[in-house]
Amino acid sequence: MPRRRRLYILIAIIIAFAVYYLNGSVHTSEREGLSRSSSWQEPPYKTPIPEKYYGTANSTQRASAVIVILARNRELREVLASMARFERRFNRNYGYPYVFLNEVLFTDEFKEQVSTATSAQVQFGLIPHEHWFQPSWIDESKASAARQAMGPLFYGHSVSYRNMCRFQSGFFFRHPLLQQYKYYWRVEPDVQFYCDIEFDPFLFMEGEDKKYAFTVALPENEKTIKGLWPAVLEFKETYPHLISPDNAFSMLVDRQRDTYNGCHFWSNFEIASFDLWRSDAYLKFFDFMDSKGGFYYSRWGDAILHTFGAALFLRKDQIHFFNEIGYRHVPITHCPSGPSHSRGRCECNVTDSFDRHSWSCLDKYDGLFIPDGSSP
Repeated sequence: MPRRRRLYILIAIIIAFAVYYLNGSVHTSEREGLSRSSSWQEPPYKTPIPEKYYGTANSTQRASAVIVILARNRELREVLASMARFERRFNRNYGYPYVFLNEVLFTDEFKEQVSTATSAQVQFGLIPHEHWFQPSWIDESKASAARQAMGPLFYGHSVSYRNMCRFQSGFFFRHPLLQQYKYYWRVEPDVQFYCDIEFDPFLFMEGEDKKYAFTVALPENEKTIKGLWPAVLEFKETYPHLISPDNAFSMLVDRQRDTYNGCHFWSNFEIASFDLWRSDAYLKFFDFMDSKGGFYYSRWGDAILHTFGAALFLRKDQIHFFNEIGYRHVPITHCPSGPSHSRGRCECNVTDSFDRHSWSCLDKYDGLFIPDGSSP
């Protein structure tokens, strides 16, 4: 693809993303656009990575973990770009295996080029039909009407995007190739890793009893989550015994309006325990939410389902913010701040980090750990 055309496509993506959020994203009172917040303060990052997890690259210590990439054959170039960055910054020193998933068979070209991009083990899996495509019980006329109404929004018309969201919400962890592993790192095509990662995030998660980790938290467009909040409240009332004590649910509540504030962990980056999604609590939650049809009658995303799953079924201290991992998914950047910025070599500017924007939900996460239990 000519360089100029790639530049035009990138600009179009950034504009579309901005329009997507500015066109009705959560409550106007809770965001001020993407400008840096004048009242922003350095977050307290209460769980720095202990020294014992650094310097393990040359040891035999490894967690039962895998890198998971959902990709299509046409995304080969973008996949190779992500792998080159990921290998350079982390995996060439740790050798964690990859599992690639697709709803159709991967081509020989895709498999050959991906396999030569790493010295780690690589496996390619086909997603079962029933885990990907719109289920037969969905009322297509109702779903079609919803797509037409949401057309101007990002992926508003897309059935395949909705299929992906549903798959990532309730099925990816059931794939046979992933059953042997306890932890995973989700990597997407054409993402950037800005810093050398000189510790093992999987060993940290395992050793410190962390179950879900993120780098970016932001508000969802309220037009894409019609009916979600009432369904979550109904689930809580129906299954109160499944909710974890000392959970993180309060970070998702707008106290003034007594409703969902739209905040969620951006799931294109996540490191998590498979045990969370395979738990009886989360499986019941997914089945309950799926039965509402919101993936197709609205456009519920997997980030929302994962966020509520983590917030409801984990203790708040089991959710971790990886300040140390520099990351970018167009158009949002997380760049480490504080001592973590200089610990590993980084190629990003901390002042450009989304953490510093008034639109970030990181303050809601930090608010979980304020002694009096109030949010900032």
